[in-house]
Amino acid sequence: MTNRRTFFKTAGASVLSAAVVSRAGAALLPEAASQSSASMQLPPHPPNGRPYNPIVTLNGWSLPWRVKNNVKEFHLVAEPVVREIAPGMKANLWGYNGQSPGPTIEAVEGDHIRIFVTNKLPEVTSVHWHGVLLPSGMDGVMGLTQPPIEVGKTFMYEFVLQRSGTFMYHPHADEMAQMAMGMMGLFIVHPKDARRYRVDRDFGFILNAYDIEPGSATPRINTMLDFNLWTWNSRAFPGIDPLVARTGERVRIRVGNLTMTNHPIHMHGPHFEVTGTDGGWVPKSARWPEVTADIAVGQMRAIEFDAAAGDWAIHCHKSHHTMNAMGHAVPAMIGVDQRSLAQKIAKLVPDYMVMGERGMHDMATMEMPLPDNTLPMMTGTGPFGALGMGGMFSVVKVRDDIARGDYRDPGHYQHPDGTLASEYTGEPGTPARAPSSDVDPTTLQVRKPTGHSGH
Repeated sequence: MTNRRTFFKTAGASVLSAAVVSRAGAALLPEAASQSSASMQLPPHPPNGRPYNPIVTLNGWSLPWRVKNNVKEFHLVAEPVVREIAPGMKANLWGYNGQSPGPTIEAVEGDHIRIFVTNKLPEVTSVHWHGVLLPSGMDGVMGLTQPPIEVGKTFMYEFVLQRSGTFMYHPHADEMAQMAMGMMGLFIVHPKDARRYRVDRDFGFILNAYDIEPGSATPRINTMLDFNLWTWNSRAFPGIDPLVARTGERVRIRVGNLTMTNHPIHMHGPHFEVTGTDGGWVPKSARWPEVTADIAVGQMRAIEFDAAAGDWAIHCHKSHHTMNAMGHAVPAMIGVDQRSLAQKIAKLVPDYMVMGERGMHDMATMEMPLPDNTLPMMTGTGPFGALGMGGMFSVVKVRDDIARGDYRDPGHYQHPDGTLASEYTGEPGTPARAPSSDVDPTTLQVRKPTGHSGH
């Protein structure tokens, strides 16, 4: 059994100090795969090594590796990137391998891994493996545990993965600039036994935020709290992928927070359990039921639920975080009669419209001229009109006929008769009932299929 003392001996037995790779050695590096598209790339099953059930990264992808002398080798490239925040807006960010966040690193408990990091930024950097147990010299804190990775240089990190769980990677060098510019990524360590903690679908994303002036494309890195773009994996709704599942499947969502504030992530429909943190898996006896999981800065949470048919909103419950390009200096005009003002201005500006006197919904439905490369404040539509949502918002889409391994958007949900709210025009009708005998009437959740293993 590994304890604190033997861990550092066993983990460091075959570990080198983080070191600069020579020019000759650079030719022997594993290929640095790159991906610039914001479309979700389905992860392939592992081509070698221990088997595992791959994670699906929203609007992202998983980094390939090679095996050399029983060591799993990855190659990260820190570099400036262009990220599409949502259709109609792109941002100049910093990231890894063509994207912000960088690609998801997936490995297995017990793997001996080697990660090469090449610096193509205009300044020095480092990489910290957030939550991963490893020798101090591999921890990635510039100036404390390692020298900086100079511009154009490559460093090598090498360690043995001691436990499974949900982790992240990000710089510990000029953090104010580098993390504010989008440098981060998921680091998933799967259990050695692939049947342990098994789910049918496993999703992941990182919460991040930017302050980008309307009409511009580069974040203001000195902002502390007044961000105007709240994103998941550097994407804002309606640019965030839906989370697609089949009715009755067990679904896990892993969320990491690298913004400057906490985020209460709320999911409509099925209740979920908190099953993991960046500190490890939560034992069954200690799991707790939730519909909202508050994720503090620097924390990770894994939640699990049994999928029930429907379109279920999932979003941050801080209302300003489900908006885009929000202006903090806009006055509240609710209840203010602006008719006389509008008449006077209309003589000079014929197309002038008053805004905000009845609330903000009108701003979500009208098409207003905007500066180039700027998202509307609230956008996105559904089958019944404008959602009035942006930012940290997506939809869990569950259908009876989704094939296993199919993550394509199935379109809008078709509500069974008697289950759709509508305008009242007369006497009450028949109360809506659960459409399936598989639904537990005491919880309104789909019963787990018998014989399901792993949880």
